[in-house]
Amino acid sequence: MLKKLVIFDCDGVLVDSEMIANRGLAELMTGWGHPATAEDCIARFAGLSLAAVRDLVESGGGPPLPDDFAEQIRARDLIAFGEELEAIPGVEDALEAIALPRCVASSGMPEKIVNSLAITGLLPYFEPHLFSAAMVARGKPAPDLFLHAAEQMNVRPEDAAVVEDSPPGIQAARAAGMTVLGFCGASHAGPGHGEMLLAAGAHRVFHAMADLPEVLGA
Repeated sequence: MLKKLVIFDCDGVLVDSEMIANRGLAELMTGWGHPATAEDCIARFAGLSLAAVRDLVESGGGPPLPDDFAEQIRARDLIAFGEELEAIPGVEDALEAIALPRCVASSGMPEKIVNSLAITGLLPYFEPHLFSAAMVARGKPAPDLFLHAAEQMNVRPEDAAVVEDSPPGIQAARAAGMTVLGFCGASHAGPGHGEMLLAAGAHRVFHAMADLPEVLGA
């Protein structure tokens, strides 16, 4: 696989955040009159921006969400991540072994990306090449964010490989014309996760971050 850039999603790829975030999201959603479990939230919302989550929930009817919906979620995540967040096992060794240029393209807000990578010690591997859905008109599954990242990194889309863990992220990278690697090694990725990512369009799936250098041919 001859590529010139590796684009990493953040949550569920670099940091093992999805179960932490979705436990909090489920508690808040339930309190707002939209009962949900963490597993429900992962199945419905993984890979989406908070704006997209809000649109999806409100389109289904039920009580209106509070005006400060996103702020409450971000505040809860900030506390929980500070207490619990860890890097994906093996990711630091994988990054050390990959000589290709790299960046992050995440649905999270810029400050969340920085905070998550700083907590886990991964920020020096990527800064200043951090790209957020807040920087483009449309978030995943639209290709805008990945196209923006490639443009900023001066790489053609077809020369980029994307590492993603969610169907919207897979779909976005495919729509951008990039090679997509589905990662199935985070704590939220249960049985069938790989098959789900392949169905979404992943070119290949892998289960251990230690395998990424070999998958990339780096």
